[in-house]
Amino acid sequence: MNEKPSRRTPKIHDSWLKEIGSEFSKPYMQKLRAFLVDKKSNGVKIFPPSDQIFAALYETSLDDTKVVIIGQDPYHKINQAHGLSFSVNPEINIPPSLVNIYKELEDDLGCKAPTQGFLMSWAKQGVLLLNSILSVEEGKPGSHANKGWEQFTDRLIEVLNNRNDLIFILWGNYAATKGNKIDRKKHLVLKAAHPSPLSSHKGFFGCKHFSKTNNYLIKKGKTPIKWTM
Repeated sequence: MNEKPSRRTPKIHDSWLKEIGSEFSKPYMQKLRAFLVDKKSNGVKIFPPSDQIFAALYETSLDDTKVVIIGQDPYHKINQAHGLSFSVNPEINIPPSLVNIYKELEDDLGCKAPTQGFLMSWAKQGVLLLNSILSVEEGKPGSHANKGWEQFTDRLIEVLNNRNDLIFILWGNYAATKGNKIDRKKHLVLKAAHPSPLSSHKGFFGCKHFSKTNNYLIKKGKTPIKWTM
């Protein structure tokens, strides 16, 4: 694994900063920052905590990224979100969508479902757990949509798209739209319904994305992901 910077604001891996560091001086990001500062100054609770907003880009370096799982926005209840899509802090009950992800994992690979929802071990193996929107207000899902995060994460996907042989896992219509510009000739793109209880039976269960991912990695001479924890 590559070395991480010990002191840097924002807390992002050097390999990412080399590619997207200039985004932070652009007007849209300055406007986004002002929006977040204003909300916090007025006592609004925003998740995840400030030092974890960019956790996905810190825990999984650009050079180590092999798989990208795209979510929408962070969990909006206290102590849940910590900067990785679909993941929650270890002491928190596993959310329904992640319960269904584990069910598919167990059915696909025949492994026992994890008993907690902390997906850090995936991130450490090169699975970039990227939300499209990186912050949210308590109790208000989607509250930070159209504030600038989408432009920022589009830029991240553009950087990833310029690489080769990555796997993009797109669950649900939102993620599918987010991945429209991914070059299918260079990357493996896996699409299915969202794992939410509202849509999981519409094509998420049985998608076999975990085994398909590992088969592709092996084909490309890369180490497969150990999905169990």
